Amino acid sequence: MNIGQGYHLTYCTNIHPGETWAEVFESLKTYVLPIKAHLSPDKPFGIGLRLSDRASKDIITQNYLAEFKFWLQQNGLYIFTMNGFPFGGFHGQVVKDAVHHPDWTTEARLEYTQRLSRILAELLPEGMDGGISTSPLSYKPWLGNDPAHTEEILEQATTHMARLVESLYQLQQETGKTIHIDIEPEPDGLLENAAEFLNYYKSWLLPVTIDYLGTQLGLSADQAEKITKTHIQLCYDVCHFALAYEEPQTVLQQLAEAGIQVGKIQISAALKAQFSGDSEEREEIKQAFQPFVESTYLHQVLVKNADGSIVQYPDLPPALEHIQDAEATEWRTHFHVPIFVDRFNRLQSTQDEIIKTLQLLPDNPVTKHLEVETYTWGVLPGELKQDLGASIERELSWVLAQWPE
Repeated sequence: MNIGQGYHLTYCTNIHPGETWAEVFESLKTYVLPIKAHLSPDKPFGIGLRLSDRASKDIITQNYLAEFKFWLQQNGLYIFTMNGFPFGGFHGQVVKDAVHHPDWTTEARLEYTQRLSRILAELLPEGMDGGISTSPLSYKPWLGNDPAHTEEILEQATTHMARLVESLYQLQQETGKTIHIDIEPEPDGLLENAAEFLNYYKSWLLPVTIDYLGTQLGLSADQAEKITKTHIQLCYDVCHFALAYEEPQTVLQQLAEAGIQVGKIQISAALKAQFSGDSEEREEIKQAFQPFVESTYLHQVLVKNADGSIVQYPDLPPALEHIQDAEATEWRTHFHVPIFVDRFNRLQSTQDEIIKTLQLLPDNPVTKHLEVETYTWGVLPGELKQDLGASIERELSWVLAQWPE
């Protein structure tokens, strides 16, 4: 929904199970229509659409796109952002590191993202740009410690990115719609934080894409750089950057200095705990974390030590084995908890990072696309589970309450 000054707020429908188009459409009817009626009865309501690879094929090959577009218009709905990170099944099964598969070294990932781009261009309202978040190229633990292998992965992924930029540029020429793909750094991704994203953009993406567009389309280096920066942007997931202990103002300033745009802000919160030196307290915190140990998603843990160094664990269970490490002063774990809650008994959330990020926007409107992304409702501890529709409304209402006048 348009919340003023051209800002659009929605939630990501990856919260709803559904891998076929029929399942996705049914969930939109079930949940989005009541939410719009309550929060935006007299104005259009935007949707952050998630389509799996299968659903994206369904909607095109079975000619459902025109029907969907008509349904959106009839109900005062619009699509301005999509989630293209999870390729396949995302609920009711073990996801873990499979969320990165297939990665950007594959034709499948490229074709899926191009398909989403064509769908979004068809659905996007006139005068708006559209964004699609995507994975941070690959998953570091798959690569081992072989620099030559990592170099090969980067080369393959960036070649596909260059081809993506070419297709997005051509799509813009054909339709007049600007679609940008928003790379989403996260823990253990090949790109985890601002430094790695910026280094990749400058050292790999720009050189490779400038050369590719020059060869394929005869564009100058300046033209190719401008086109690349238009179509490849950053997805600023607040949870993920909080996990890296990065300050939003610093990250946004670094991006601005590099001339790289933010495609959207995903409003999300991580789970955290702060420690004193007390062993008994640490055991109590361990017990507080136990209900969040579950088998569907990865919950990486980043530990901040007294000397400022960071220790990283690939998931919550192996981290809990080291809960008594006396050097640790704070834990942050990759568990997207409800954003309207800042405490979970002995644990807290990084809700304050959301507030800081939102407060920066009036003076620094880096993006007008805001998307709440809490996808873990199905695996939350029982006492935190509430009616899903009511919970989504509560999250959106909480953001509106924090929104600077």
